[in-house]
Amino acid sequence: MRNNSSIFTFLLLEFSDVRELQILHFFVFLVLYLLAIAGNLFIIIAVVLDHHLHTPMYFFLMNLAMLDIGTISVMVPKSMSMSLMNSRSISYPGCVAQVFFYFFFATTDFTLLTIMAHDRNVAICNPLHYERIMHKGACLQMAAIGWIFSLFNAMLHTCCTFANIFCSNIVHQFFCEIPQLLKLSCSDGYLVEVGLLVLSCSIAVGCFIFIIITYMQIFVAVRRISSAHGQKKALSTCLPHLTVVSVFVFTGIFAYVRLPTDDSSDLDIGFAVVYVIIPPMLNPFIYSMRNKEIKTALWKMLRFGPSL
Repeated sequence: MRNNSSIFTFLLLEFSDVRELQILHFFVFLVLYLLAIAGNLFIIIAVVLDHHLHTPMYFFLMNLAMLDIGTISVMVPKSMSMSLMNSRSISYPGCVAQVFFYFFFATTDFTLLTIMAHDRNVAICNPLHYERIMHKGACLQMAAIGWIFSLFNAMLHTCCTFANIFCSNIVHQFFCEIPQLLKLSCSDGYLVEVGLLVLSCSIAVGCFIFIIITYMQIFVAVRRISSAHGQKKALSTCLPHLTVVSVFVFTGIFAYVRLPTDDSSDLDIGFAVVYVIIPPMLNPFIYSMRNKEIKTALWKMLRFGPSL
């Protein structure tokens, strides 16, 4: 294959070529996918229906749940259908869509986590000015900026990736992943996308540093609270967010910060499963277990139905 015009489909990696293991993979992914969808839907419904949760923190949490549903839906259903139909192929437009939507949801996810750190900082370090700073208009504006920036970023990366000339259509991953697609390039155009990836990683590191500094300020402010109950209450609103950030960041590091090898196809798949599935699946459970207001809203919803 000489250029993109001759590539109509890409061939993705299978988890196994044994039919029984393919069926097992389908059911395992189905269970994980349904857990992630159900958990995040419960968060969204609880925030929408319970007026006690109509605050900036839960507005951002609802956005995070929607993004998690989008993130896991980009990859997992296609992977399940591949195992069920015993097929490795994905269409060229389908591959483009995977790259675009995954990058869009993942970027927005991390942008939103950064905004949520700012929200917690204002709530704990400047509680008297919280309503003035984090009013409805400001929350909508910050969320909109995050979504728009992520949309532009995803478009830029997708265009630069598929502007390359591909010499092969065999992708060494179970979904269309930018680093694996760049390995198929037989032109120097891939260097542009590599530069953009470095820039995006630098921005992500900057956001992570901002989150760390923010939580250092929060912990200093918490230590100044005189009552143990007040300290515990303040930390209870921060620990779920800090845990989610840690899961998001460290699964990405776990997947990418390692020595490259020529025979790493199985490892590549395993690491990709960790950072594609684990964060969206764990996030709603982290927030449900560590947040009394969410647990109360979910309990009311399950017990009394939609009339909260």
